[in-house]
Amino acid sequence: MTINEILHKALMAGLGVPEKMKEMVDDLVKKGELSESQGAKLVKEWKDKAGKTGDDISKGLTDLIDKTLEKMNIPTRDEVAKLERKVTALSARVKKIEGASGE
Repeated sequence: MTINEILHKALMAGLGVPEKMKEMVDDLVKKGELSESQGAKLVKEWKDKAGKTGDDISKGLTDLIDKTLEKMNIPTRDEVAKLERKVTALSARVKKIEGASGE
Protein backbone atom coordinates (compact mmCIF):
# COMPACT_ATOMS: atom_id res chain seq x y z
CA MET A 1 0.00 0.00 0.00
CA THR A 2 1.46 3.35 -1.02
CA ILE A 3 1.56 6.42 1.18
CA ASN A 4 -1.05 7.99 -1.10
CA GLU A 5 -3.45 5.09 -0.54
CA ILE A 6 -2.87 5.26 3.21
CA LEU A 7 -3.51 9.02 3.27
CA HIS A 8 -6.65 8.60 1.17
CA LYS A 9 -8.07 5.86 3.41
CA ALA A 10 -7.18 7.80 6.54
CA LEU A 11 -8.83 10.92 5.19
CA MET A 12 -12.01 9.08 4.20
CA ALA A 13 -12.17 7.14 7.46
CA GLY A 14 -11.42 10.27 9.45
CA LEU A 15 -14.28 12.05 7.84
CA GLY A 16 -16.57 9.08 8.48
CA VAL A 17 -17.63 9.20 4.84
CA PRO A 18 -18.27 5.49 4.22
CA GLU A 19 -20.33 4.97 7.38
CA LYS A 20 -22.39 8.15 7.05
CA MET A 21 -23.05 7.51 3.39
CA LYS A 22 -24.23 3.97 4.07
CA GLU A 23 -26.41 5.10 6.98
CA MET A 24 -28.08 7.78 4.85
CA VAL A 25 -28.81 5.37 1.99
CA ASP A 26 -30.09 2.70 4.39
CA ASP A 27 -32.41 5.27 5.93
CA LEU A 28 -33.77 6.25 2.49
CA VAL A 29 -34.31 2.57 1.62
CA LYS A 30 -36.17 1.99 4.92
CA LYS A 31 -38.40 5.00 4.24
CA GLY A 32 -39.16 3.60 0.81
CA GLU A 33 -37.70 6.60 -0.98
CA LEU A 34 -35.11 4.40 -2.69
CA SER A 35 -35.15 0.79 -3.76
CA GLU A 36 -32.28 -1.43 -2.61
CA SER A 37 -30.83 -1.47 -6.13
CA GLN A 38 -31.04 2.33 -6.36
CA GLY A 39 -29.37 2.59 -2.97
CA ALA A 40 -26.58 0.25 -4.00
CA LYS A 41 -26.09 2.22 -7.22
CA LEU A 42 -25.97 5.49 -5.29
CA VAL A 43 -23.42 4.11 -2.81
CA LYS A 44 -21.26 2.89 -5.72
CA GLU A 45 -21.43 6.29 -7.44
CA TRP A 46 -20.44 8.07 -4.23
CA LYS A 47 -17.57 5.67 -3.62
CA ASP A 48 -16.33 6.22 -7.17
CA LYS A 49 -16.48 10.01 -6.76
CA ALA A 50 -14.81 9.83 -3.35
CA GLY A 51 -12.10 7.63 -4.87
CA LYS A 52 -11.51 10.14 -7.66
CA THR A 53 -11.33 12.98 -5.17
CA GLY A 54 -8.92 10.96 -3.04
CA ASP A 55 -6.79 10.24 -6.10
CA ASP A 56 -6.72 13.95 -6.93
CA ILE A 57 -5.66 14.76 -3.37
CA SER A 58 -2.99 12.05 -3.49
CA LYS A 59 -1.65 13.35 -6.81
CA GLY A 60 -1.55 16.87 -5.44
CA LEU A 61 0.29 15.70 -2.33
CA THR A 62 2.77 13.72 -4.40
CA ASP A 63 3.44 16.70 -6.65
CA LEU A 64 3.90 18.97 -3.62
CA ILE A 65 6.32 16.55 -1.96
CA ASP A 66 8.28 16.07 -5.20
CA LYS A 67 8.61 19.83 -5.71
CA THR A 68 9.62 20.36 -2.09
CA LEU A 69 12.30 17.67 -2.27
CA GLU A 70 13.54 19.11 -5.54
CA LYS A 71 13.86 22.57 -3.98
CA MET A 72 15.71 21.04 -1.03
CA ASN A 73 18.16 19.54 -3.54
CA ILE A 74 17.90 16.07 -1.98
CA PRO A 75 19.27 13.37 -4.30
CA THR A 76 16.92 10.69 -5.58
CA ARG A 77 17.45 6.97 -5.03
CA ASP A 78 18.60 6.65 -8.63
CA GLU A 79 21.16 9.42 -8.18
CA VAL A 80 22.50 7.82 -4.99
CA ALA A 81 22.67 4.40 -6.67
CA LYS A 82 24.55 5.93 -9.62
CA LEU A 83 27.07 7.51 -7.24
CA GLU A 84 27.50 4.19 -5.40
CA ARG A 85 28.29 2.46 -8.71
CA LYS A 86 30.85 5.16 -9.56
CA VAL A 87 32.51 4.88 -6.13
CA THR A 88 32.68 1.09 -6.46
CA ALA A 89 34.22 1.38 -9.94
CA LEU A 90 36.73 3.98 -8.78
CA SER A 91 37.67 1.89 -5.75
CA ALA A 92 38.32 -1.08 -8.00
CA ARG A 93 40.53 1.07 -10.27
CA VAL A 94 42.49 2.42 -7.29
CA LYS A 95 43.09 -1.12 -5.97
CA LYS A 96 44.22 -2.22 -9.43
CA ILE A 97 46.61 0.75 -9.73
CA GLU A 98 47.98 0.15 -6.21
CA GLY A 99 48.52 -3.53 -7.04
CA ALA A 100 50.34 -2.69 -10.27
CA SER A 101 52.69 -0.23 -8.55
CA GLY A 102 53.63 -2.87 -5.96
CA GLU A 103 52.42 -0.99 -2.89
